[in-house]
Amino acid sequence: MDIFRYTKGNSPLLIDVPHAGTHIPGDLAVRMTDEALRTPDTDWHQDKLYDFAHDMGASMLVATHSRFVVDLNRAPDDISLYPGQDTEGLLPHKTGANEPVYKSGMEPDDNERDHRRDTYHQPYHAKLADALAEIKAEHGYALLWDAHSIKSQLPRYFDGKLWDLNLGTNKGESCAASIQDSLEAVAENADGYTQKMNGRFIGGYITRHYGDPTNNIHAVQLELSWATYMDEEHPYAYRDDLAQGIRPVLKQLLETMLAYKA
Repeated sequence: MDIFRYTKGNSPLLIDVPHAGTHIPGDLAVRMTDEALRTPDTDWHQDKLYDFAHDMGASMLVATHSRFVVDLNRAPDDISLYPGQDTEGLLPHKTGANEPVYKSGMEPDDNERDHRRDTYHQPYHAKLADALAEIKAEHGYALLWDAHSIKSQLPRYFDGKLWDLNLGTNKGESCAASIQDSLEAVAENADGYTQKMNGRFIGGYITRHYGDPTNNIHAVQLELSWATYMDEEHPYAYRDDLAQGIRPVLKQLLETMLAYKA
């Protein structure tokens, strides 16, 4: 199976979804727990949620393999993104609910981590870098929307219920200030939804690594609460009745990104 799906658009905007995949190769699946094989930490239904983006001219890069195979939003050297806080690295050993990913004694070692990084992580990021370079060459600048979603309550990572819209710009370092301000205004005016800019999630490796406003590449992460568009328990079904409320907000956020002119 291909590591990603890529669709090229005609605008400066690229949406990437590094945690959309659910595929786990058979040789890894036999070592994983039943809970891990449910791929509970997937950023579910992002293709469907953002399907309007194709008509906006956005390019899309979507991962096919589960983050339990390798986490594409972690640094290749496996350095922690949130020092001092509970988090997982390139090869997660626990789910977001703190359940083991691997059967006892079947956890990967450092050599396997390096092999999976080279097999899955490196090609995805090579494509992401190439796509951004191509967009910048064509338009003079590039806009990267790093699309994520997460269960609204995960005590391992945060207290209480998470905000609905969690925007991250690496504390203002990954995009122009005007983009951050405009997106924050849209989120604040989204009736019925809570929001936070650079709260618990300030952007992962992708936002921090590729966001380079001085070089005309602007990156923003959205960590969207599952409660806004889906059932939060297995089998994690998409909810049209919920999604019809949040989709116009997502569209307005992307339109706001596209309104930026370098």
